[in-house]
Amino acid sequence: MKTKTYINTMKGFLIGIALVIPGLSGSMFAVVVGLYEKMVEAISTFRAKPGKNIKFLLPIMVGAVVGVLASTKLVLWLCEQFPVMSYGFFIGLVIGVLPFVYKKIRQQHLNLLDFALIIFGFAFIMLVSHQGTDSGSDFIALTHLNSLSDWGTIAFAGFFAVSMMMVPGISGAVMLMMVNQYGTIYNSVAKLLDTFMFLLVGKFDQARSAFSSVLILLPFIIGAAVGVMLMAKALHYLLKRYSHQVYCAVLGIIVAGIWILAELAIKGAANSVQSSGSWIGVILALVIFIVIGTLATVFLDKQEVADE
Repeated sequence: MKTKTYINTMKGFLIGIALVIPGLSGSMFAVVVGLYEKMVEAISTFRAKPGKNIKFLLPIMVGAVVGVLASTKLVLWLCEQFPVMSYGFFIGLVIGVLPFVYKKIRQQHLNLLDFALIIFGFAFIMLVSHQGTDSGSDFIALTHLNSLSDWGTIAFAGFFAVSMMMVPGISGAVMLMMVNQYGTIYNSVAKLLDTFMFLLVGKFDQARSAFSSVLILLPFIIGAAVGVMLMAKALHYLLKRYSHQVYCAVLGIIVAGIWILAELAIKGAANSVQSSGSWIGVILALVIFIVIGTLATVFLDKQEVADE
């Protein structure tokens, strides 16, 4: 049981990383690490089995929070400094889930509707992922909550981004960009770390100032909680009654995710080649980290099966 808790915390960490990086989907990574259906069920039936669901969700939430905090600065820095290796690893993680999805849909013969759902899933994610990226991710719309309108704006951002990102393949970071709140929210997360650091060194005035930005997370969390509960109910219904069709759409979404990550990796590779002048080394690094990412997904999947 302890091993399962540690593994779920590690999986939550990966989900947390995906929540922060534009173009990556936390829900897709929940599929990748084999937690998606269980998380949807736990959230949608939370009041019926609170003890059991808390025991399952808590290590995932802890891992996700740590992943978000780490991603806000460290992982984003790694993606900027080592894009080929970082995005190669992410591509591998997503590729590793394809056998899992194939098992879900091979139980029935594919018909015209199934192919249409695969194409729709691919096209929808490609369309959504390229929205909102023109407004820079560094743009910070709000640094403090100054009015009731600000509370409403941030609560809506939480509701919209978190409910939408529960659909596999949809990036919560991109959803925040679409409502111009990506910089605002992740600036608040960064300020949370700053607040702790200022308190540790006794700089209480700076800590108080930083904490005023952290308060922006309160209405965001409220909106997100409402969004999660409503969307979890809808997804739980669909997975119970139309699982085959849902995973046909998920297959298209995953292929789109690989495409998007490959675009980012190629962009990083081009920049690396400009610096080093060698495509061979860049391609080799990309392949190696794709393999590592794929093996990581296989390892996590085996751990999940062993613990059941």
